[in-house]
Amino acid sequence: MAAELHVELVAADRSVWSGEATLVVARTTSGDIGVMPGHQPLLGVLESGPVTIRTSEGPTVVAAVHGGFISFADDKLSLLAEIAELADEIDVQRAERALERAKSETDGGAERRAEVRLRAVAVR
Repeated sequence: MAAELHVELVAADRSVWSGEATLVVARTTSGDIGVMPGHQPLLGVLESGPVTIRTSEGPTVVAAVHGGFISFADDKLSLLAEIAELADEIDVQRAERALERAKSETDGGAERRAEVRLRAVAVR
């Protein structure tokens, strides 16, 4: 049996995903980080970007995450996000319309959120 870590991906309004994984890749203010079982304890600030969770059994899970914190200790990884949604939940056409609207209104924050959502869908 491969080594595993327990992952909890939680948004401000709900629990998004929970389960066992062999690798999680997320973007922090210090850059991209990959966390595997046995990783050194860490606490970091999440940047907006896709989070990739390579599950122990089953498909890889990808989520669009917008801000928050990442914490790891004792093979337990917590991703506490302001906003998070699984790639499977993202309506691509709606995200594309939101991106176009944000560009025309020069809303940098909305544009970044739409781009992250579309990148998460592309990764899955």
